[in-house]
Amino acid sequence: MSADNKVVAVVPVFNEEDTIRETVRNLNNIDIIDSIVVVNDGSTDNTANVVKELNVNFINLEKNKGKGYAIKEAIQQFDFDYLVLVDGDLGNTSSEIEKLIYPVINDEADVTIAKFPKPLKKGGFGFVKNLAKNGVYFYTGKKLDTTLSGQRVYKKQVVDKVDYIPNRFGIEVAMTVGTLRKGYSIKEVEVNMRHRETGRSVKDFVHRGKQFINILWTLIVLFFRR
Repeated sequence: MSADNKVVAVVPVFNEEDTIRETVRNLNNIDIIDSIVVVNDGSTDNTANVVKELNVNFINLEKNKGKGYAIKEAIQQFDFDYLVLVDGDLGNTSSEIEKLIYPVINDEADVTIAKFPKPLKKGGFGFVKNLAKNGVYFYTGKKLDTTLSGQRVYKKQVVDKVDYIPNRFGIEVAMTVGTLRKGYSIKEVEVNMRHRETGRSVKDFVHRGKQFINILWTLIVLFFRR
């Protein structure tokens, strides 16, 4: 990698006052990351005030617009050669993102995606994961285990070529399909990351229901963009 190339980490957050400080602290310990951008996506807790105290670039959205929208705001406002996407709830395991950066800057892949260990508790019944996985396979013929993982590293040229980034939960599926359709390579990288796991409460099922609808709509849009 040329010394002039810039590695920028973008962290979209919504109500992560308890985790964002630790997430950022561990990202700051990664020497190869040149800049960190935290995008507060209309949080209703104290997230914005916590982020303001950190040594990061800060974008504050007054209303919740969605993860995809938040990431697009950062892409538009900051220059980069390599884009690192990190969820705000990783805490001290955010340092594991370094494992994804080197394969991209060393040209082993155009994109890397984190492959998490098995969850510690039972979540849903796999409907969202299977929809995403089968949708990517339908459009690209590629089988990936990480279609829903938000921990990713992209070369700038890939981001520039991906022409559809939805505003909400469908972003990972859309960018995965867009990457493969344009002929770029993806490498799945095993990590020891952990984030907030959902269970089987009513709130958790409502959350997964929204994910399912967003991803289904994304797949429908992708059908007409072929």
